[in-house]
Amino acid sequence: MAAYIVIDGQGLLADFVYDQLSSNYLVKRQSIVEEVPKETELALVLHDAWHPSVHQKAAERFRDIGIPWLRGFVSFGEGIIGPFVRPGTQGCSHCADIRRIIAGSDRQEMWELQMRMAEGEGVLRDAWASRTGLSQMATLICNEVQRILQGKTSNLEERVFITNLRTLTNSSHLFLADPLCPICSSLPDDTSELARIRLESSPKLDGGGYRCRSIDELKTVLNKDYLDYRTGIMNWKMQDFTLPFADVLVNMPLFGANEGVAGRSDSYEMSELTAILEGLERYCGFEPRGKRTVVRNSYHHVENHALNPIRVGLHEKDQYEKPHFPFKPFHPDEPMNWVWGYSFLQERPILIPELLAYYSLGCGEGFVYETSNGCALGGNLEEAIFHAIMEVVERDSFLLTWYARLALPRIDLRSANDKELQLMVDRIHEVAGYDLHFYNSTMEHGIPSVWAVAKNRRSKGMNLICAAGANPDPVRAVKSTIYELAGMMFRDDEKLEINRQKYEGMLQDPFAVRTMEDHGMLYGLREAEERLNFLLDDHRPLRTFAEEFKDPPANTDLKEDLQDLLDRFRRLNLEVIVVDQTTPITKRNGLFCVKVLIPGMLPMTFGHHLTRVKGLERVLKVPMQLGFRKEPLSYEQLNPYPHPFP
Repeated sequence: MAAYIVIDGQGLLADFVYDQLSSNYLVKRQSIVEEVPKETELALVLHDAWHPSVHQKAAERFRDIGIPWLRGFVSFGEGIIGPFVRPGTQGCSHCADIRRIIAGSDRQEMWELQMRMAEGEGVLRDAWASRTGLSQMATLICNEVQRILQGKTSNLEERVFITNLRTLTNSSHLFLADPLCPICSSLPDDTSELARIRLESSPKLDGGGYRCRSIDELKTVLNKDYLDYRTGIMNWKMQDFTLPFADVLVNMPLFGANEGVAGRSDSYEMSELTAILEGLERYCGFEPRGKRTVVRNSYHHVENHALNPIRVGLHEKDQYEKPHFPFKPFHPDEPMNWVWGYSFLQERPILIPELLAYYSLGCGEGFVYETSNGCALGGNLEEAIFHAIMEVVERDSFLLTWYARLALPRIDLRSANDKELQLMVDRIHEVAGYDLHFYNSTMEHGIPSVWAVAKNRRSKGMNLICAAGANPDPVRAVKSTIYELAGMMFRDDEKLEINRQKYEGMLQDPFAVRTMEDHGMLYGLREAEERLNFLLDDHRPLRTFAEEFKDPPANTDLKEDLQDLLDRFRRLNLEVIVVDQTTPITKRNGLFCVKVLIPGMLPMTFGHHLTRVKGLERVLKVPMQLGFRKEPLSYEQLNPYPHPFP
């Protein structure tokens, strides 16, 4: 018996498809609001223009009655075919539209247009909907219908075809389901049980390093799944050939802006893959996309199983009192959203303010400025947690050094006896014209950390660039820090000269430092160098790696390294809290993302008015514990200048 197909839509595209299919199948033309025959095997929604409201109704209607469907339409000179949607699966027409709109350069206008068209505005036929173009689209649709009805895998599952109706060229584009889609999403509610973490064995690659999955293993999926100029989570890439090492910038489009993420290594292929992974980490950290937030309450009502927000450090009281400050003081009786995390110190799930577990760059309910600090992506959960801890440690050691103005031991990089490291140092010196100065910034926990300064030997350009790193293997920490430094060389030289007056003003007014970029640019000025004299003083003797660092543990399982880190923090009564930020977007390829919070450690902030040290007494006590001071510091003694972390 011939398959039964329903076609909804008026116009040439629907006519062409009907004419081609009706000779082989039972085809009925009707509106989706009419009762659909029970024997229907496939529904087609076809128009000569774009009608988002019809597509939304079709998605809901066919989902409810369990019929697979496919759409085709014309929008601004392009024919869009797909996706093919099966009932009960993720990746619907709404998801495809969201991806296509966000990846476009005119996303704001297209989103507003879609909203208006959803209210009934629209045209019957797009100006570029020629008979030739629509006929070509019809052939593509009919070929796909035949595949589907023959039981073959559709070419339009998680994909759309786009036809340029001016040139009649066709392209295929993969899109990923929106985890927050109002039509097809099936995220679980956030619960304490889902937050519980049980560490599992994670053998290291080749028994060394701190990764459990090779990036080569991910080569085949990273570009294919995440980088597409029309529908991708990331939509373009750029290689920078001016920097000392291979640097690739990948763009992640957002509704309101573009988020650039960079990868840096010794090869452009590896840097591109690293940049995509960095982009996925940002994607997971923006907002909850793996579980639905369901707890909303005041701290007073949940305090028995919740993190006290005061423990993470607050802004200065006088900043909260300013009229345009974007955050408001924490109040224990004010309701807020909470998500579940896992405390390794308490060995139980606890509630974390959602605005600490994810980025809180806006205002509204926020009581502190929170960034991507402590976020990391990994090939499994253990790997993600390990590297998230390293980021918290790296930034805490940098800020504690800065605020307490610690005269750290200088490190002799040649003493590492590492050929690759020496070649990296020589390349920075000869190609970029910078001298590298490294310091041991390891804090009381003993996890090797380094503070780095690149000093320009040229008379023009950025004078100083600072960065930091942390790793159980200090040589690895130094190498990763050099890549970070190299990524900032040359890029801002011209900007510094053009805006010199602006940055000179920041020397006099620290609260003029408002953005991440401002922090780095300020210390591009030679006049700012004296603020780093506590560190740059070269009268301290160079120390070898052997003198400053212990040999890294020789574990072959990353779980053992991670447990060692957790034991260190437990002995210091520092609580490691993990929030699983993993989304379906990353889990499809076995990638996990987490946010690690360690209350008491200093969180990185940008904008001097957003400094967070109040309530974090480690910054006062650790300098004495490490022998840099004879007595604890007071808050008034802390470095009053903006930090130089770029």
